[in-house]
Amino acid sequence: MKRTVLREMPDGSVRYVQPYHVSMEGQETVVLCRDDEDYDAMVKIICVCARRKNVIVIIYAVVSNHSHVAILALGQEDADDFGEEIKRMYSMWFSRKYGRTGIMRKVDVKALLLDNDWYTRNALAYVPRNALDNGCNVSEYPWSGYKAMFSNAQYAGSSAKKIADMTKNEIRTVMHTGDKLTDVQWLADEEGRLIPKSICDFEYLEQAFEHDQAYFLKTIGGQNSAEMKHKLVEAPRHMLTDNEFLKIAEETTQRWFSSPIDQISIDRKMRLIPYLFRTVKTTVHQLSRVFGLSREEVSRILGRPCPAGHRRA
Repeated sequence: MKRTVLREMPDGSVRYVQPYHVSMEGQETVVLCRDDEDYDAMVKIICVCARRKNVIVIIYAVVSNHSHVAILALGQEDADDFGEEIKRMYSMWFSRKYGRTGIMRKVDVKALLLDNDWYTRNALAYVPRNALDNGCNVSEYPWSGYKAMFSNAQYAGSSAKKIADMTKNEIRTVMHTGDKLTDVQWLADEEGRLIPKSICDFEYLEQAFEHDQAYFLKTIGGQNSAEMKHKLVEAPRHMLTDNEFLKIAEETTQRWFSSPIDQISIDRKMRLIPYLFRTVKTTVHQLSRVFGLSREEVSRILGRPCPAGHRRA
């Protein structure tokens, strides 16, 4: 598969982009999407935020207290900004509708680079699989981009309406934004819901699975969802023990360089450490222990001040 691809971006530029998994994880005791209107709003906010932050949506899934989106982005900063913009916009929606503020404060957003073929394919399959969290069949769930994939059907026939053709007032009503959307290719069905095939880069997903729908379905059905949840959702948010973190660091080192940590050069460690610091919840101290470097060296690599009490005299 081609992980890095050339795409025309929302801003009109043509750039090489990489895949990222972006998740917004709520509290188990908080329901972020309470009715169909909320689910619909979240999907539309995802699209508006992608356009604002110059990223491309591959596939998405929205469930009651979290969402997952696989995107193509120029880099980590754009992927991070996209996730935070979703959180900001949905917070405004929730506050206006329910009169409650602060509901999103403990909602965590994380963007992870999908840095190898296995990781990418499994993340793309994991996203629509989240329909099971709402007790729904993956193929029938209305709030994911699954139906855009491997589908030769027309968007919605003559009933489809172009968002770009709508008036400003219609866009505010349907899309919940004042953004000018005259340049988008998005289509809405007769109920005003966005049609997945018009908003997803289905070609990227299809080529990731060698244009074989059976391969895609087999990956969804045979996936170890607990493993993927740990890799994509839990590990980046919870502090790991040194042994747990060492295992992740060793796996990443083997993927990148086909060598154990203690045999790679300082230059390669300088590439790995910032990546692990972004994608796993860790500390300068833990990175220092695992990579066999001083805390000062790790701090310099990360461009961060050395932790107090550990500077040399």
